[in-house]
This record gives sequence, structure tokens and C-alpha cells, in this order.
Amino acid sequence: MTDLQNGTASGSHPENPQLPPQKIYTVREPPYQSTEAFEASTRRQFSPTASSDTAIVIDHGSSTVRAGYATSTAPLLSLPPIMARYRDRKLGKTYNLIGTDAYIDATTRGQIRNGFEAGSGVVSNWDVTEGVLDYIFLKLGVDGAEGGIGRGIVMTEAVANLPYTRKTMNEIIFECYGAPSLAYGIDSLFSYHYNGGQNGLVISSSHSSTHVIPVLNSKGLLSQATRLNWGGSQGAEYVLKLLQLKYPTFPGKMTSLQAEEMVREHCYISRDYEDELSKMLDWTGLEDRDHVVQYPFTEQVTIQKTEEELARAAEKRKEGGRRLQEQAAKMRLEKLIKKEQELEYYKDLQQKATTETKKEFRRLLEVNDFDTEAQLDKVVRDLDKSIRKARTKDVGGPEIEEEAEEPTYPLLDIPDDQLDEAGIKQKRTQRLMKSNTDARARAKAEKDREKARIAEEERLDAERRETDLEGWVEERRAAREALLNKLQARQRLKADLSNRKSLASQMRMKSIANLAADTPSSKKRRRGGGDEDDDGFGANDDDWGVYRDIAGPNDAGGSDAEDEDEELGASLKEIEKQLLEYDEAFTEQHTHEQMQKTDWTQSLLHRFLRGPRPYDPESAREANQLHLNVERIRVPEVVFQPGIAGVDQAGLVEICSDILLHRLPSSLPPSSASSSTAPSTTSTTDLLLKDIFLTGGNTLFRNFDERLCGELRAVLPAEAELRIRKARDPTGDAWRGAARWAGGEQWKAKRVLRAEWEECGGEYIKEHDLGNAYSA
Repeated sequence: MTDLQNGTASGSHPENPQLPPQKIYTVREPPYQSTEAFEASTRRQFSPTASSDTAIVIDHGSSTVRAGYATSTAPLLSLPPIMARYRDRKLGKTYNLIGTDAYIDATTRGQIRNGFEAGSGVVSNWDVTEGVLDYIFLKLGVDGAEGGIGRGIVMTEAVANLPYTRKTMNEIIFECYGAPSLAYGIDSLFSYHYNGGQNGLVISSSHSSTHVIPVLNSKGLLSQATRLNWGGSQGAEYVLKLLQLKYPTFPGKMTSLQAEEMVREHCYISRDYEDELSKMLDWTGLEDRDHVVQYPFTEQVTIQKTEEELARAAEKRKEGGRRLQEQAAKMRLEKLIKKEQELEYYKDLQQKATTETKKEFRRLLEVNDFDTEAQLDKVVRDLDKSIRKARTKDVGGPEIEEEAEEPTYPLLDIPDDQLDEAGIKQKRTQRLMKSNTDARARAKAEKDREKARIAEEERLDAERRETDLEGWVEERRAAREALLNKLQARQRLKADLSNRKSLASQMRMKSIANLAADTPSSKKRRRGGGDEDDDGFGANDDDWGVYRDIAGPNDAGGSDAEDEDEELGASLKEIEKQLLEYDEAFTEQHTHEQMQKTDWTQSLLHRFLRGPRPYDPESAREANQLHLNVERIRVPEVVFQPGIAGVDQAGLVEICSDILLHRLPSSLPPSSASSSTAPSTTSTTDLLLKDIFLTGGNTLFRNFDERLCGELRAVLPAEAELRIRKARDPTGDAWRGAARWAGGEQWKAKRVLRAEWEECGGEYIKEHDLGNAYSA
């Protein structure tokens, strides 16, 4: 068996060999358990010749059903109350798989149905319940007369169980199985009775709920019992929701059964929740606090090619490139021939300017889509230049540089009265061209002067740096700080403009409204404070669509703002380059670009999602991992703070303090108060505080009793004596207590016989100290 199957995986992290081996837990599914060994042990423990008065004890829990004979020291059978139906098409039969047998196959797992309503201890699926009872009686080897079981039944039920549920269960036990008697009791009180309790406060946190029941003189005061709608099943659903929110793109399938295993294996009660939560994701000790749960995955295998295969692939690529080059050369040749043909045609057209009449030549220009002869000359020059460049590229050699011809404007010196309409139009075009040429010349001269000015400034700056380096560095630092402030101000402006409710957006919207109006709004204001010419532009969302069209979502001023940002960035980089060269205290880490970068692996979010180690998104192994850190203390904390999970109820400590300090003294029955042996009102609370009893599977969390003791100390009087103890077996003592009770005289007096049930009705029960009270 590999390390991963055992629950841990060895080996250092591939990216950082200095890290210790990472401990990895595998996701667990409920296993299929064979019953062969159980059947053999059952035959050894119970003889068919034993007394028929021996009762069958069934702890009917919503998570696990435990069954056995009252003479046994432990339950002989333990199974979840689930059933799955499997249809064998070859045999044409349908099989009912009960308990762990339903986990035997992936097909049956999808057909599982629970006998209890989700999140409660109330039976809702009677077909499943009847199938579970059939399975129990079959495995216990019960074979009574006429198909009946022939033995009395002692069964646990939820606190304040519904009369309808008890009525239906009575019908099944008495009519379907023919049991001679039936008795009910509360599981947590049976557990308290088995552990020798008489006066105390029973806290039962089980799979479906948490109950707090005060007990006086071995009798539960059910009128003061309180229920908290949180147990193991709710905790599993809660951690499942948290993980689904934490990993929305998780490739594996997370189920509630897997979530229950995670809660049992990884979660614990924090002694100080707020303090530990604030330090849970600190680097120190995070390797131990972060539990990694590995789901099944398939690693992609990359096939390594041999050198011969790589050489063949390279030769194939080279051959493909050569063919592409040949095709490209052929296409260039075809284009060159076409351009030469066009050039020859246009040169012939130019020659016709001397042989044809002016009118005919103009007609030829119009036929060839030319307005003037100058356009024809320009096309001829461009084609000639393009052909010579193409030939130079094909044969190699230096490119031929064209001598820039000085543009001439002959029509500008001719008066307009000497030109016809076409000449005047051509003269106007030449005037515009001359203006553009002069503007470019002035721009070039200005650019040259600017270059000369910059060169002079650089020379002076170099002299300043050589004479006073410290002062020059301070000036550079001040200039860099000013540029950073300007960039930050522009970023804030962009953020404000993207928010329609900001002052900057409102002012810009007002300016746009003034520009859009026929007459600008005046500065006069009404008595109410509004503008006289306010047209309400911007009140509707449609008006903001116009605003978004005018100003893009990513900048405050369109392309001009982008250019300005680029200039500021270039200036900042130049200053930082100088500081890196001449300032020893300025390093790469101080540059604006490095300061803008954030290391994802150092962030709090990375520690929350992926723990303290780097994460490789390309790794299938790491993609199928769940990291449990905050969830380990957050899920069980709901018992003390239900508001964390959105449960609108008081926490466990508030419930206990309310019962002990407020409700219990005024609720003692008069008969008990007048008894000479009954404790006083003050001593009643003291008695309960001396024996706070914890039972149920949800109390198995580490530090549960210590946290409860610390929380109760804070609300109880300082002189109060507080003792908290846990059941020897919080999950199995309920059955043992019921088995002990079934072997005593009280069971014989409080059981309901079949004849009594037929006479008194389906909801009839006999009240006793460890059971529910009868309600009509």
C-alpha cells in the first residue's frame, strides 16, 4: 500500500526542496463491511435456547442504528439507517441493500435513501425503516412463531418525538413483527443512567441536533429541555458549502459523506476562537495547521520522443518552411509581373498627353479613375519605386534610397484670371500642399531646436551631477516623488469617474449637460437651491450611456490622457534609471514597477486557498487538493455561536446559563419542593453544576469540555462549583443504558404490551424517568 493510501504522502515539494515533506490526507468514503464475522460472533454470544424474555435493544439514531440483546455487553450490530435498491437485469431481480451494504458499488451509492428526515431525528421514510428492521432481526437470528420476533423491544427515540411517528412505529412493531411488548426511551437519558448520573445537566450533541436536559432525582425535566438545531449532519453540510465557495472550480465531486469524514477527522473546538482565528493563517505554524485533503486524480503523462523522432520532426518542419518560402517567392514574382504590366500601361498613358488632344487625354484620365495628371505621375513614381524595391529584395544588396524631390507649386505664381476652372481647383490643392509642407518644415525645425535644448540640459545636468552628486540625487528623488504623486492623482481621478456617484463624475456630467443644452445654464439659483436651467440630464441611467460614450471606462480623457500617462511613465523610468546608476541606496525593489507587483504566494488569500507552499496550476495533483485551515475551527464553533452559520438561536453556553440561572429555580414541581429530601432552590443549581454530562458523537471534538467549562465559568457565580464529565463511550452508552434498563424491573412495569396497545390506541406510551411524556 502506498503512502498516499495510508493517509500521508512523503517527499519534498518539487519547487522548493528545502521544505519538509508535506502531510497529505486522502478523502475517505464510508467503507463496505462484510457481516460474516459478525454473524459468527452473534451465534457465539447468544444461544437459541436463551430465555425468550430477553429483550432486543435498538438505539434508533439518525446516523447509526445499534442493535443487540439486553444480555450483551455491547451492541451486536451497528449500521447507518440507509437503503439502496439494485436491479439485476440479467436475473430479473431487485435487491434491497441495507446499511453499509449500500456502499458496495458506485451504482448503489447513487440510490441511497435515508430513513430520517434530513437535519432532524424524525423518521420520514418508513420503507427504509422497515427494511432496516428486517435486516436487524435477520442478522440477530430472530425466528419467532408465525414470522413474528417473539421478543420485547426497547427502542430509543428523539426528545419530544412526534405522536404520529410513534404511532406508525407501534403499528410496524406490533402488527408487522408481532412483538409482545415495546418500550421507548430518550437516548441521552439512557446514556446518563448508564454512567451513574442522578442530578445533573445532560448535554447531548448528536448527528441531527443538540439537546440540553436538566435531570433531578434520575428524572429528566423535559419541560425545561432546550433544543439547538445543530448537529453533525448540519456541520457536514456547512463545511461542504464553505468548500464549494472556497473552490468554485474544483474538478472533483464533494459529497456530504466525505464532508462528514472531514469534520470528524480534521475539525476541533478552539479554546479561544477569536484569538486563534486571527492567527490561523500566520506563517508561523501554518504548515501544521493547514490540512491538505487529496482527491483522486490522473496525472497527464508527457511522452518523451527519441532523438531520431525529434530530428525527423525538425526536418519535416524545415521542409514545410522551405515550401512556404517557395510559395511566397512565387507570389511575389506574380505581383511583380503584375506591377510591371501596370507601370508599362500607365507610362503609355503618360505618352498620350503629348499625342492626344487635351480633351481626349482628360477623358482617358477619368476612365482610369484619375482626376488630374499629377495623380497619374504620382502612381507611376510609386509603382517604379515599389518594383525597384521588390527586385532589390529578391536579388539582395543594399536598398536604393530615393532622393527626396523638392515639391514645386507652379500654379501659385499664375493669377486666377489666367486659369480655367480645373486650374483654379488645382491651384487651391497646391496651396494646401504648400501649407502642409511649410508646417512640416516648421515642426522639424522646432524638433531640432528641442533636441538641441535637451542635449544642452543633459550637458548641464551632467556638470551638476559631477560637481554636487548629493544635491543632484536629492533633486532626482524629489522629481520622482512629484511624478508618483501625479500618477496617483490621475489614478484616483479615473476611479472617481468610473463611479457615477462621485463628485468628479457629477461635475463632469454637469459640464456635459451644459454643453448639450441649447443655452448654457446660468449661475443663478432658485430658492430651493437648484439651478434655474437644470434640465435633469443625468437623472436617468440612459443619460449615463452618453457619458460612457464620451469618456471611456478606462481613462479620464481618451487618447490624450493615455499619451500623457505614457509620457509620465517614461519620465519616471528615466529618473529611476538615473537613480539606479548613481544612488547606492536606490535598488530595483524601490522602482515603481516592482512596487506595483504583488507576490501572490505571499498574500493572505493564497495562504487561505493553498496553504504556505507555492501552487502550480498545471499540476493535476495540486488542482485536486482541498486545504482545510479556518474551516477546522469554524464548523464546530457553530455550537457555541450559531450566528456564524446563520442559525437564529442562542448558543450552547447561553442555553445552559438560562436553564441553570433563570428557568430552573422557578420551575421545580411542588411535590419535589415540599419533600423533606428535595434540595432547595439554591442547591438545585449547585447540584446540576456538579454534574454536567456530555454525550453524543458531536461532543467528541477535541477541547469540547474545556471550552464549555471556560465559557460557563464566565457566566456563573465565582463561588459556584463546576464539574464537567464526558460519557465513557459518547456514541455507544445510549444502547448500553437501554440494555441495562431493559434487564430491570422498571422495564417490565413501563413496557407497553400488545393488548394494551390495541386497547389504548396507537400513540399510547407509559411514562418513565428516562422517556418522553405522553401527549394526547
